[in-house]
Amino acid sequence: MTPAAMPTYDTWQRRAKELTPNGTHLIDGADEAGGGATFEGLSPRDGQRIAEVADGGQAEVNAAVAAARRAFDQGPWPRLAPAERGRVLGRIADLLEEHRAELALTVSLEMGKTISDAHDIELRAVINTFRWYGQLADKLTDESPHTAPDALALVTREPAGVVGAVVPWNFPLTLAGWKLAPALAAGCTVVLKPSENSPLSALRLGRLALEAGLPPGVLNVVNGNGPVAGKALGLHPDVDVLAFTGSTAVGRHFLHYAADSNLKRIWLELGGKSPNIVLPDAPDLDKAAATAAWGIFFNQGEMCTAPSRLLVHSSIAEQVTEAVVERARALRVGDPLDPATEMGALVSERHLDRVLDHVRDGVAGGARLRTGGARTRTEAGGIHMEPTVLDRVAPDSRTAREEIFGPVLSILTFDDLDEAITLANATEYGLAAGLWTSDLTTAHQVSRALKAGTVWVNCYEEGDLTVPFGGMKQSGNGRDKSAHALEKYMELKTTWIQL
Repeated sequence: MTPAAMPTYDTWQRRAKELTPNGTHLIDGADEAGGGATFEGLSPRDGQRIAEVADGGQAEVNAAVAAARRAFDQGPWPRLAPAERGRVLGRIADLLEEHRAELALTVSLEMGKTISDAHDIELRAVINTFRWYGQLADKLTDESPHTAPDALALVTREPAGVVGAVVPWNFPLTLAGWKLAPALAAGCTVVLKPSENSPLSALRLGRLALEAGLPPGVLNVVNGNGPVAGKALGLHPDVDVLAFTGSTAVGRHFLHYAADSNLKRIWLELGGKSPNIVLPDAPDLDKAAATAAWGIFFNQGEMCTAPSRLLVHSSIAEQVTEAVVERARALRVGDPLDPATEMGALVSERHLDRVLDHVRDGVAGGARLRTGGARTRTEAGGIHMEPTVLDRVAPDSRTAREEIFGPVLSILTFDDLDEAITLANATEYGLAAGLWTSDLTTAHQVSRALKAGTVWVNCYEEGDLTVPFGGMKQSGNGRDKSAHALEKYMELKTTWIQL
């Protein structure tokens, strides 16, 4: 379905009323209510109930891990030819495409993303992810190093075992796909713990995977909150690898869980406070400003890579700031189900309160509020916030250093390139960065000096599945996307045969 074929607002509203998501756990190929505890899945769009969701804990995690262990130790999945595993992943991609509208609607309702972004961006990403890793599954090769004439050395790649995957709510299908597709392509079995704010789309993905031919127990989905279900998964001695995307604070907990259990490998994609540097020789200042505004307000600013710190040379600071403010004021905040909406709802009341507190703290610390800074559309019953721009932000302030994870842009100025690099790196995070310049030497030198896993030059949030994604410093370790992601879910074994 192309964007031109996007259903109308009335159609999405009707479909929302007809949607009946299944909120039970998915364990060993079957729907499981678990111990009977539930929580309400509420939509930030309007505060209305979407579904009753099973609330999992230790017992449900134990059952899911046991199913994944049986499927790994005794089942066919790790023993299938890689090409056959790839064909199943391709069928998953086909079913995701077939159910694209339903999944996009579920995502939009449960976490507030605009229906246009859910349909055209989120679903495109997860479909492409399963298809790409399906095509890659049989392209890996083992090694036979050249050694002594009386010996044969083999280096083989083997699936690591049972994988625990814990993913957040901001891109519930994309980030699940970034974990699931390479883990399944490698021959692992998985227990997925989605965010309690966005379990329904993940559960639907799991059921479609069964329909595509994934054997029971290979992919299990357990709902529940992080301190209970997530902790149980992190501490479980039968989980061999755990992949987590979320906050740095929770990432630290998972490292402790590994130390306190079986020393499972922990792969972390954590927070960010990404700098976006605009130099006076930027090839197009209007484009730089437009991209800065798009980057921070896309997905309501609920992105770990969001360019939340705009670092602008003092000679062009007011020009760029005015352009960003103008775009922020023109942005259409509205019902996530309206295809004309440009910024949807924040995920929860608690999260909105946290974001607004950051804005108040910034202003109290001397920052100037150029636009936004308040809740909006209260009459609709949803959780909406105005696009917000702060300038004159102090480099050592909480506003400049902490991840806000909302539609709040902090603007800082600099006078020379060394100062810009120092400001950009003055954070505990190192996930992403942007740079705008016409000078190729500057682009090379600055991108190398920036402590970030991804640096975009004269663009932002560009790329595809061929390139790895992940962070430095307290933004985590390991990489999602690309062939490198498979390394997280495989073991290297050396076999030495004396001839």
